[in-house]
Amino acid sequence: MAMPLRSLPETVIASETVIAPERPRRVLISTDTYPPDVNGAAYFTHRLATGLAERGNEVHVVCQSEAGPPTADVVDGVIVHRLRSAPIPVHPTMRFTVPTRLDRLVADIKPDVLHTQGHFVVGRAAIAAARRAGVPVVATNHFMPDNLFQFCHIPDRLRARAGRLAWRDFSRIFNRADHITTPTPLAAGLLADQGFAREVEAVSCGIDLARFHPHSEPKAWARKLFDLPDRPTVLFVGRLDEEKCLDELVRALPLVLNETDAQVAFVGKGNQRAELERLAKRIGVGERVFFLGFVPDENMPQAFAAADVFAMPGIAELQSIATLEAMASGLPVVAADAMALPHLVDDNGYLFQPGDVVALARHLTSILTDDGLRTRFGKASRELALTHDHQSSLARFEQIYDEVTR
Repeated sequence: MAMPLRSLPETVIASETVIAPERPRRVLISTDTYPPDVNGAAYFTHRLATGLAERGNEVHVVCQSEAGPPTADVVDGVIVHRLRSAPIPVHPTMRFTVPTRLDRLVADIKPDVLHTQGHFVVGRAAIAAARRAGVPVVATNHFMPDNLFQFCHIPDRLRARAGRLAWRDFSRIFNRADHITTPTPLAAGLLADQGFAREVEAVSCGIDLARFHPHSEPKAWARKLFDLPDRPTVLFVGRLDEEKCLDELVRALPLVLNETDAQVAFVGKGNQRAELERLAKRIGVGERVFFLGFVPDENMPQAFAAADVFAMPGIAELQSIATLEAMASGLPVVAADAMALPHLVDDNGYLFQPGDVVALARHLTSILTDDGLRTRFGKASRELALTHDHQSSLARFEQIYDEVTR
């Protein structure tokens, strides 16, 4: 028997007209790097996409194919559109997206907003298509020229000029956006220093504080998962590439070993691994340096749980998600006094001048040999990390989307 109209909820029947539910916000994210790529920008973009989807948004990501042919699939609640790509001859693990217009994709998706994560091939194609379709554009910068110099094999004498040209190209593309963000105030200041005149808002990349937290289990348990000996451990997480200055960490280890039993564990892949292995062997610490390779994101909390202190000697960090995750996991931090890293180190660790291996070793030794100091720094790290909850970052991005679509 048909239900009388008067008994239906008023939210469904306002009069005789059925009110259709409002569709979710539709966000298109463009990026040149996305998992299975392993880098900070790829991880952030994945967390942004999946986090927005979990909050009820319809999220599409356009990125390069990791294998070559174009594909489209639903992954982790996100519709991922992969563009045809080709290998880059100068870098065996990287690929180049075949340039293409994205007008048809934008027309099919009909996004409310485009959120681009860069100004390279996919980013600039997406911005151009969005502009032609009248779609508002939000742009987040993760770029620094230093991150590209090693891949392009640019000689040191030409890097200053190449950097100026790269920043000029960045400005030309990002000037087309309606709203621009970057992870930290320092990163926003960097853009101003490079002559970018637009207002730039600092929005933290954010971290999942529920997944990354201090562990009460013995560290020996976590070390066993990665076949690490049960001894004091210095951890680095990230790409094993030139701008990370990882040779300084290897060179510091003999000085640390003069004072205490220790080892260094590297999580990540990169073109410097073979050189780092040769260096460790040459200076007599080959058996104390461990390369864990790629660790899946779901296993990263255990990797942090295996360590006593986190080291980040890189000089081109706009925020450093890995450092934030280490802090959320309750690890003291020793980091280079460069770019955005000083914003992450207060009473939770030490800074050292880039290249000062003796100071790096001294700070690591201080933390590894003092249980009370290590505990105090670890608690301070967690407190600082609490200000970078990714749910707050997601909420701010949603507000920005609403602002540019009004």
